[in-house]
Amino acid sequence: MRINIQFRDRVGIAHEILAVLAKRGLNVVAVEVDPPQIYIDSPDLLEYMLPELRQDCQQVRGVGEIQVIDVLPGMRRRLHLDTIMAVMEDPVLAIDGNGCVVIANAAAAAVAGMTEASLCRLSLSQILDDAEIQNELLRSSFRIPSREVILNGEPFFMDVTPVSEPLLPEPALLVKSLGAVLTFHAPARIGGRIHALQNTAGSGFDLIIGESEQIRSLKKKAARVAVVDAPLLITGETGTGKELLAKACHGASNRSNAPFLELNCAALPESLAESELFGYMSGAFTGAQRGGKPGLFEMADGGTVFLDEIGEMSLYLQAKLLRFLNDGKFRRIGGDKEVSVNVRIISATHRNLRKMVQEGQFREDLFYRLNVLHLEMPALRDRPDDILPLAAHFIERACTQSQKAVCRLNASACAALVSNRWPGNVRQLQNVVFRAITMSDQRVLDAADLDWAEGSISADEVNLDVAEDWDASVDLFEQSLLERLYPQYPSSRKLAARLKTSHSMIAGKLRKYGIPKKR
Repeated sequence: MRINIQFRDRVGIAHEILAVLAKRGLNVVAVEVDPPQIYIDSPDLLEYMLPELRQDCQQVRGVGEIQVIDVLPGMRRRLHLDTIMAVMEDPVLAIDGNGCVVIANAAAAAVAGMTEASLCRLSLSQILDDAEIQNELLRSSFRIPSREVILNGEPFFMDVTPVSEPLLPEPALLVKSLGAVLTFHAPARIGGRIHALQNTAGSGFDLIIGESEQIRSLKKKAARVAVVDAPLLITGETGTGKELLAKACHGASNRSNAPFLELNCAALPESLAESELFGYMSGAFTGAQRGGKPGLFEMADGGTVFLDEIGEMSLYLQAKLLRFLNDGKFRRIGGDKEVSVNVRIISATHRNLRKMVQEGQFREDLFYRLNVLHLEMPALRDRPDDILPLAAHFIERACTQSQKAVCRLNASACAALVSNRWPGNVRQLQNVVFRAITMSDQRVLDAADLDWAEGSISADEVNLDVAEDWDASVDLFEQSLLERLYPQYPSSRKLAARLKTSHSMIAGKLRKYGIPKKR
């Protein structure tokens, strides 16, 4: 039985309480003293003995209540800590003040290839490939920045948390270092955490807003492409949402539970882009992080790497990327060991890669390796039916960020949005809406607000005062536009060519509004 005895703290009281149990011949296997309580584990103590034991203990000056407990607090704490260590996926080692391992979790034992008990007989210098790290830890009182280390031939990022004991009442004045807790993060797990932080909005084709014929066709084709584990090239004008489509394809693939990491090839110079993709070893170049750094390919192992603006990649990096695509292996900058990973490459560009190949600006062999599967993201002007749903989505988001009540567009604003050519595509539409919401105090936005925010927008002169309802406004604008253009382009095909949209969509709209009018 385990009991908790409460007492008023004084010198020798714990000894007197234990003497009572000894007098009764009760064996004690564990004692924890935490004034004003003492916890005792006595297997010989049975329930029927408890009343007499209470009487004897209360003869000791200062003893109070005696309660039965299920487990001693220290044992409970150890059981919980053991469970936490066992379920942690990252390897964890606790070392003493001399650098010897005193605790190791199951993940650390698995990586080291030995049992937890065997690990606890070793020093840190015997476990890591770089024996100097232990000396540096001891010299710095276990206070060193995170760095990459090699554990049983595999790279890990090591975080060091010192364990200290205060020597004075104010811990900030003087502490004694007792060791440290070392946590090791594999590159792929780091990539998973980056992916989780960067993709909080979810993934999937539902994130691509639009119900136009072009978007429905794109989603259907993308759903088939997503499950095929082969390189994918996404083309389309700037601002159409190629990155969103890449994320959706990753989310619908068999790699959806693995990281999705991205690199904008146009945003970094060649040297930085190379180190971001392939990583580097310690001392590979001036300013390199001590201990080295894994690249995106290592951190995305098992997942997807998205290379945006692939057309801006230098010929040197194109050659290195081609070699990686051929065998899935690469070397870090400054390293001589080949690293093998399993990632899917999705690339995107707004440039004409075929023309760049002909001009010698892009490797032909790399183009065919990247263009195994292909998706074309349509321009916003080619799917006018999606403009207002997108605008409504951006309005809601902008109002939330600005902490305003949700605004709406009146008829003239709807007409202005639909009639604009949107050379910057969805990104331009988003910027226009955000500027209008930010700068206007109106609950209903009109075309003047949008004109103020983006000078290129202008609504055709259509009498829309009679319709303030959203759907009615759109219908009125569409009818007015088609009635004005139909005499000049008197067929659905000619009119579709003029408006640069699909023939079937225009034919449906003409039937809906009864154009041309029957005599």
